[in-house]
Amino acid sequence: MSGPRIALLADERGWHTRQLQAALRARGASGHCVDLADCHIDTTASRHGLVLPGFGRGLPDAALVRGIAGGSFEQVTKRLGVLHALRELGVPVYNDARAIERSVDKSMTSLLLHAAGIPGPATWATESQAQAQRITMREAARGHALVLKPLFGSQGHGLQRVGQVDGVFQPVPELATAYGGLAYLQRYVPPLEEPGFDWRVLVVGGRAVAAMRRVSRHWVHNIAQGAQAMPAVLTPALAELAERSTQALGLDYAGIDLLPAARGAPLQVIEANGVAAWQGLQRVTGFNIARVLVDDLLDRRLAGARARCPVPQLAPGA
Repeated sequence: MSGPRIALLADERGWHTRQLQAALRARGASGHCVDLADCHIDTTASRHGLVLPGFGRGLPDAALVRGIAGGSFEQVTKRLGVLHALRELGVPVYNDARAIERSVDKSMTSLLLHAAGIPGPATWATESQAQAQRITMREAARGHALVLKPLFGSQGHGLQRVGQVDGVFQPVPELATAYGGLAYLQRYVPPLEEPGFDWRVLVVGGRAVAAMRRVSRHWVHNIAQGAQAMPAVLTPALAELAERSTQALGLDYAGIDLLPAARGAPLQVIEANGVAAWQGLQRVTGFNIARVLVDDLLDRRLAGARARCPVPQLAPGA
């Protein structure tokens, strides 16, 4: 195939990569799955010094990030370094390393959204076990529960409520054993109705394109934790907040999670996912989401990069 060659950067292959490959083929492009763990730096192998399996001595025309495997600090640093290097070499990366770093670190996400004036639950991040316990006790005295989350977690794994939970005080567990020595805490927002729900809004290229309600009798509303995907009207209020959140984090595409608030209070953004899954959303959406993502990648990011003056490649020995 002579069309654009796209690297689908994913730590596992499955439904999402197949959807993207089909959408790319429909546009005359090809999608080659590459695990960032298998990419490496070799300054003797090519002029640019990167080695991506399946691309020989060359580089892809663009890269779409679907997943980055966990690992040691050194391993993850190298994997993000490959994304940074691709961008510096003129390859459009969708979402690029800087945006992923902002969205995968929940504390940075909260900080940037707060700075942009986007409403969300009160949030704390601290390495001090004693300070985390003081925050929890203070909030419990005011009748609040807090949600303790892994800083780099996803799909609702590892969440637990502390503080005033169903009339019983729940202390902060030992952080060093399960949370990497860090407490990331958000004030729990009780459901306004039963069963409770939140919204997931998908933003592509700066525009909100689809929404669903994630409904569950459990207080965690992730599809991976058993929540049911239900159709939702993409209201102007949902779209505006999701688009502002995505802009604040510099994301090409994102899944923005929002909670309903009490009457008269603003909607609250609780999370932003820079490597958003959309299988649940696809079940309640009338268009092919992968095609929308691929169209935005090819028509906006790749076409825009080709229209600009090319970024010089690194010279040998540079």
